[in-house]
This record gives sequence, structure tokens and C-alpha cells, in this order.
Amino acid sequence: MSNPIQGLGHTGTGTVSSAPSGAPTGGKTEFMDTLRSAMDQIGSLQSEADDKVAQLLSGNGQDVHSAMIAVEKANLSFQMMVQVRNKIVQAYQQISAIPF
Repeated sequence: MSNPIQGLGHTGTGTVSSAPSGAPTGGKTEFMDTLRSAMDQIGSLQSEADDKVAQLLSGNGQDVHSAMIAVEKANLSFQMMVQVRNKIVQAYQQISAIPF
């Protein structure tokens, strides 16, 4: 199972990626790649949940429990992404309110 939280702000080794201040890092692309990766993981969790529900309805599913667990994982991941989006919008609004 993929972990949607794993890709948010972490490198593959489990350490938080950071660069020294003032160094050009292409932070915009890293941030967008991280968000895109998280959204892809959420999409894969949703399609996995859809598949398990479809299998359950067609009679090929293993049991109700695994389908419900997959649906709840997808739901929680989506709710987390909505909250991340809300925080990004809130930060943008705060920054745009700063007078120049």
C-alpha cells in the first residue's frame, strides 16, 4: 500500500529535504512535484477502492471489510489533501494581503 503522507516534504530516505538558504534549488518545481506525487497517490488509492467495491458488487470480492478499509483510506487521504489545499490557499491570501 502506498502512503500518501510519505511523499509530503520527505525524501525517499525518510529525511526531510532542505537546502541552505540562498542556494538556488528550484523549490517551485520540487514543491509542485511533491504535490503532484501526493495527488497521484490519492488517485491510486481511490481507484483501488473503486476496484474493490466493484469486485465486491460483482461477487468476486474477498470480503466487505477489505473494501471498506480501502474506501476509508481513500477518504482520509482525500480529506488530508483538502486540508493541505486549504492551508496553501490561506497562506497565499496572507501573503497577498501584505502591502508592498
